[in-house]
Amino acid sequence: MNGLIGRKLGMTRLFDEEGTNVPVTVIEAGPCPIVQVTGDRVQLGFEQLKAKRTPKARLGHAKKAGLEAAPRVLKSFSIVGDAAPKAGEAVTVTIFQAGEVVKVTGVTKGRGFQGVVHRHHFGGGPETHGNTRHRKPGSIAPGTDPSRIIKGKRMPGHMGARRFTELGLKVVKVDAERNLLFVRGAVPGPTNGLLTVRKQGGRSRHD
Repeated sequence: MNGLIGRKLGMTRLFDEEGTNVPVTVIEAGPCPIVQVTGDRVQLGFEQLKAKRTPKARLGHAKKAGLEAAPRVLKSFSIVGDAAPKAGEAVTVTIFQAGEVVKVTGVTKGRGFQGVVHRHHFGGGPETHGNTRHRKPGSIAPGTDPSRIIKGKRMPGHMGARRFTELGLKVVKVDAERNLLFVRGAVPGPTNGLLTVRKQGGRSRHD
C-alpha cells in the first residue's frame, strides 16, 4: 500500500536529536479497512457511518468485505509491491516510516468571494489623497485588439475550497499506538478536515 485516509488534527512542534524546533501537522491516519480490490487498485474506508444514516447499497458493499458497518469515506489507492491485499484487512499508519517523503491532498479553507489584492496578492493602487482605486485591479483588457478579456486573467472571484496537494512533506514521527502521523510543515484544509496521505519518491522540500 502507498497511502491512507486521515483527518487533520492540528499543528504542534517537535524537537529533533539536535534540539531543533520542527513544526509538524498531526494527522489521524487510519486504520483503514480494505473494502474492495480490483486489478491494481484497492478501495479503502475510513471511519463509520451511523446505522440509520447508511444507505442499503453502501451497507451491502461493506458486508461483502466482511465489515459490520459501512465506512464514512471511501478512497481508491494503487497497489505497490508484491503483497496481495485482501478485502477485510486493515491498513494502518505503520506503512509509513520516519524520514519518508509523502504528499498530502485535501480541500483548502473556503475564503468566499475575494478581490485581487487578497486572492492574487496584487499591490493595489496609489495610497495618496484623492485616489479611489486602492484595491481595484486596474485595466483588465485591451480596448481595440482583441477587444475581449484574455482567458486566464487574474480577477476577483471565489477563493479557496478547492482540492490541493502539498508535495514533498517529510514524515517526522509515526505513533502506531494512537494512529498518528506527524508530518513536517502545513497541509491543506481546516482542523478536522479529511486528507489522503500518499508516499512520494524524491527529495523533501525541507531538504
